Amino acid sequence: MAREKIGFIGTGVMGSSMVRNLMKAGYPVSVYTRTKEKAKKLIEEGAAWSASPKELAKEADIVISIVGYPKDVEEIYLGAEGVLAAKEGGIVIDMTTSSPALAKKIFAAAKERGVAALDAPVSGGDIGARDATLAIMVGGEREAFERCKDLFAAMGKTAHYFGAAGSGQFVKMSNQIAIASNMLGVAEAMAYAKKSGLDAEAVQQTIAGGAAGSWSLTNLAPKMLAGDWSPGFFIKHFLKDMRIAVESAEEMGLDLPGLKLAKKLYEELSARGMEDCGTQAIFCWYEGE
Repeated sequence: MAREKIGFIGTGVMGSSMVRNLMKAGYPVSVYTRTKEKAKKLIEEGAAWSASPKELAKEADIVISIVGYPKDVEEIYLGAEGVLAAKEGGIVIDMTTSSPALAKKIFAAAKERGVAALDAPVSGGDIGARDATLAIMVGGEREAFERCKDLFAAMGKTAHYFGAAGSGQFVKMSNQIAIASNMLGVAEAMAYAKKSGLDAEAVQQTIAGGAAGSWSLTNLAPKMLAGDWSPGFFIKHFLKDMRIAVESAEEMGLDLPGLKLAKKLYEELSARGMEDCGTQAIFCWYEGE
């Protein structure tokens, strides 16, 4: 049985690995990114190239995107050269962490053209994208979700449907809120262990197996201790997510002091020119670097 033709927009840290996993699963994939050079390796590995989101949408059964910011999402779907300027029928899936309100707007615009739209942000970072172990959180029509189960299985370990358009983004905001405070806890624990004169690496390995255990403690604390600030997830993108979470929480009348504190400290790092570092660089705040 022939696989659906996939159009994929965004070939950054996450997108490149997701495209590779789709091709490994037998999907024919066309890609678009603003700079063709960034997609060179994927093209060499078998992906086709499209010159614009509109051109990509004409040939694809399913369009997937994972880009930087909500403004980018809006442009690639609703712009004059965007996906919905050309696509009729089929499915579009935005996997960017974006605004719930924008997800609803895209859903409505897609529906007018007979296109099913899903918002399906992910968690798991560059490692999850590489290993196809992403957690995928989906909003939109259930029928479209059911049709995409095999597709999601090629990119992630779990894919859960949560309800109407925007639901996937609300779940991702919950995820980011949990990570924000946890990142401070992990950095503080490692800073405390070092200041106490302990073998901080041994402390990390020990407490990661107990009640304090978390993905960040297991995967990012070692990078903190090694002074490795290479991005699995950029500070600038984490700040974008935290801003969306704060804004949507305020719209619901909910105060989130832990999230606001994390946002403040990351903003201080960004002001030091560290916005392109990985989120584990929050350790620098505690080290006074």
